Amino acid sequence: MIPHRTAILVAFLIWVALLGTGCRGNTVVQSAVAEDAAPTATPTVAATPTPSPEPTELPTEPPVNQTVTPVRFGYVVVEEFEHDPGAFTQGLVFVDGMFYEGTGGRGQSTLRRVDPATGEVLQGIRYPEQYFAEGVAVLDDRIFQLTWQSQTGFILDRETFELEGQFTYPTEGWGLTHDGERLIMSDGTPSLYFLDPATQNIIGQITVQDDQGPVAMLNELEYIDGQIYANIWQTEQIAIIDPASGNVTAYIDLRGLPDDDARAKLIGLHDLVDEQALACLLYTSDAADDL
Repeated sequence: MIPHRTAILVAFLIWVALLGTGCRGNTVVQSAVAEDAAPTATPTVAATPTPSPEPTELPTEPPVNQTVTPVRFGYVVVEEFEHDPGAFTQGLVFVDGMFYEGTGGRGQSTLRRVDPATGEVLQGIRYPEQYFAEGVAVLDDRIFQLTWQSQTGFILDRETFELEGQFTYPTEGWGLTHDGERLIMSDGTPSLYFLDPATQNIIGQITVQDDQGPVAMLNELEYIDGQIYANIWQTEQIAIIDPASGNVTAYIDLRGLPDDDARAKLIGLHDLVDEQALACLLYTSDAADDL
């Protein structure tokens, strides 16, 4: 069973991101990055479009039929932080006292270093217009960031945010994390992919399933205490996944987060047309990677 403290920790981290999260589809967003909160230094990443890779046969682990019903957890909000509500957050990592945040939207996608105490953006870059930035992972002195449909990822220096390289993958890019040795990527399907950080090649794959069958719409990922945490887009659940088998061992139920007042503010801020659109915005609940 996953320790209760872990569920509380994740719920706390999720709340930080829910103050300003993004998603895909037809949600109407007036300002994906607020002008007064945009990075003060935003040099355009010197990236060139990369040809889309040809579909390839990916290594995969054979599915293991799951018969055990996942454990269900609730949450406790233990602290709140200031956060730019206009940020179309797609990836969020907490390392050495700082947030590393990726925001999406074509022409508005950024990578930022943010002071959690004040919400101030201390450093940032903006990506070329063709890219919709997605998940972020910080591994040693490098930052890896995915894009949604461009099949292109970026590698940046953690301190300077200078571009060190690019890589490609044959799927969409959604969430990204790591287990210390491998990058772990989601693409919105029940599949999770393991990448070699040195070559960015796919070296493994699992199918995520619970006692009802495959679990799709896996989005932002985190790796905590040997387990993969994945929020399920357009639901109020986070799945806790065994990385060896792909089995869901538990769910965290986030119903009621945020409260009614926060929901109303977000509807007004993002000019959302209805509660369904709000759900699209809120349920990309990007948590932090290390604490």
